[in-house]
Amino acid sequence: MTVALPTFQMRKDTDKMIYMDNAATTKMTPATIQTMLLSMEDIWYNPSSLYTPAQKVAEALEDARIRIAAYLNASPEEIIFTSGGSESDNQAILSAARTGAQAGKQHIISTAMEHHAVLHTLEKLEREGYEVELLNVHSNGIISAAQVERAIREDTCLVTVMYANNEIGSIQPISEIGAVCREKGVTFHTDAVQAAGHLPIDVKAQSIDLLSLSAHKFHGPKGIGALYVRRGVPVTRVIEGGDQEQRRRAGTENLPAIIGMAAALEQACAHMAENAQRVSALRNQLIEGLSQIPHTVLNGDPENRLPGNVNLSFKGIEGESLVLLLDQQGICASTGSACTSHSLLPSHVLLATGQSHEMAAGALRLSLSEDNTQADIDEVLRIVPGLVEELRGKRAGSPYKRCRFGERQKSQGYNGVNPPHS
Repeated sequence: MTVALPTFQMRKDTDKMIYMDNAATTKMTPATIQTMLLSMEDIWYNPSSLYTPAQKVAEALEDARIRIAAYLNASPEEIIFTSGGSESDNQAILSAARTGAQAGKQHIISTAMEHHAVLHTLEKLEREGYEVELLNVHSNGIISAAQVERAIREDTCLVTVMYANNEIGSIQPISEIGAVCREKGVTFHTDAVQAAGHLPIDVKAQSIDLLSLSAHKFHGPKGIGALYVRRGVPVTRVIEGGDQEQRRRAGTENLPAIIGMAAALEQACAHMAENAQRVSALRNQLIEGLSQIPHTVLNGDPENRLPGNVNLSFKGIEGESLVLLLDQQGICASTGSACTSHSLLPSHVLLATGQSHEMAAGALRLSLSEDNTQADIDEVLRIVPGLVEELRGKRAGSPYKRCRFGERQKSQGYNGVNPPHS
């Protein structure tokens, strides 16, 4: 019987498309795809089975674990394979919280600009009686280790701070924060989804206890990630079932995706320095050129940011409208996190940095990779200023007024974590 597969009609000019939304996801490399195809054809057995072909699969699984651990300077047994960054964040935070509760510690420290995989998990814990303290970030989106040190109490069980922000690209002082947490005896988790494959990470030197990563942010497959758990740190199972992953995460391992993640990460690491240098140069051109547009503000730290991240706010426009107009020009961009792209709320990240609601609503995020070219940059710099001017002209003559943020929150039933503390 012949099975009809769904077909997807893409634009005829897809080959001319300029993709600048790599913070949302990245294109898989040919080498990664080939590695996955070979695994699906040749080693498709269940790695938990006892017969010889299955044990060959188990060996391939452990080889991938070794390679991923090497990037983090971790031991292979400290790596748990998950479905991605969100699951890794959930398991890390819930594990530390449950361990803390057993010792009578239910105070958790984080920031107001974390990914929602972290913030929504913290909301869940608040409803269970935990106290969540969100530190205020500076206008550049960065906190200090001193802020963390001042916030730590006798009953603090966890500090969770993202390595680099997914919207504005600001990189946190992870080593310094890790050192403070280690000295105080507090578990430290970092969401490194945006950093892995783009920045050097050393969990030992940086005193990291728990770390989340996701393959599709560094040209690997979607639906696969990993959680680093320092030896001796207790782990709570989020998914119950079999004894896979040393009884820490149930479910048959997705071997093709795991092998693809290892291949993509190795490739990213092999070219990390040269890619960072080249992509940073393109990023700086975009920032410099687009900043010439009147009433434009750069979001995030000017220097201490991810190599491919550009985030600017244009006063007097709706970022969503600009993204749609760019799409018509064959340019893929975003206003912020893809996980909240259907929300009408201004970015919680930009509001946390002190941006006004109007400026937060006019944000544009362009996230580059090594696949972008000088011609891409030139085309974006040619097109964006005219679109911003067009949108400002339309809004100036329109009776439409954006409702106040509080009204929009209520209309969408928003119920976030408690307001940030200093």
